[in-house]
Amino acid sequence: FSPLPRSSLLSFLTISLARPGSCFSCQGCSLQRRWELPAVLWQRQISEAVEREPRDPLKTYSGHGYEVLDADSSYDNSQLCSCSSDKTVILWDVATGQVTRKLRGHAGKVNCVQFNEEATVILSGSIDGTVRCWDTRSRRFEPIQVLDEASDGISSLKVVQHELLTGSVDGRVRRYDLRMGQLHVDFISSPITCVCFSQDGQCTLSSSLDSTVRLLDKSTGEMLGEYKGHKMKGYKLDCCLSSKDTHVLSCSEDGHVYCWDLVEGSLTLKLPVGKAVVQSLSFHPTETCLSGSSSDE
Repeated sequence: FSPLPRSSLLSFLTISLARPGSCFSCQGCSLQRRWELPAVLWQRQISEAVEREPRDPLKTYSGHGYEVLDADSSYDNSQLCSCSSDKTVILWDVATGQVTRKLRGHAGKVNCVQFNEEATVILSGSIDGTVRCWDTRSRRFEPIQVLDEASDGISSLKVVQHELLTGSVDGRVRRYDLRMGQLHVDFISSPITCVCFSQDGQCTLSSSLDSTVRLLDKSTGEMLGEYKGHKMKGYKLDCCLSSKDTHVLSCSEDGHVYCWDLVEGSLTLKLPVGKAVVQSLSFHPTETCLSGSSSDE
């Protein structure tokens, strides 16, 4: 499989609702920003888009040499980790904005990054086809583990408890049981752009460049649902599940967020964001609230 188009790799625009409710975003430059409220919110029954007035960020974190492609906050919001086209992962102190550690080792752009639940390990996925695990408490700068099973770039990863889920441009969703040392692989055939677990931990959700979102049984790999209607042909776009696993949501290149009923597979909402590609989504972990971002100027 060929790599994602160059425009995709340069167009990661991530927005995430931090644990208590503030949010942060990664931009197509060498910094990331944190706000008390997201710029675009869908709330109540995810049926009304609320445009917030432009706000100054609480803090800006600058230190990468090229585009910031992804970021994650620790469980207590005291730390941030970010990754970039400069092949590095940076650990930040949220309060001071200072760089705590800069981690090097990937041979290419680092597309995705996440803390484990205790924020003791950072996991990063790269275009070099590896996932690297970094100990945040160690003074050593080498990764404690390298997962190199993918034959093409890693586009997305999610870690929950002892399980790691990765999506790759090679068209495979890989689930690692880190406690048992086991690997499970599901072949999708189209380059994967985003992966996540369901809230109940029984299923995985993945989106791919054939404009399809798929719900799979985690244990058997059986496909439980397919969700179509959106456009995803050339960009790395997000998908996610609602906080109660009742709806599947996806970004789209046509400027909308698509929302399907998980069980019926029917399209229930088509939320307008702008004229440009909608690239990132983050659903609030407990409330009916969705944050999204697009590449509109």
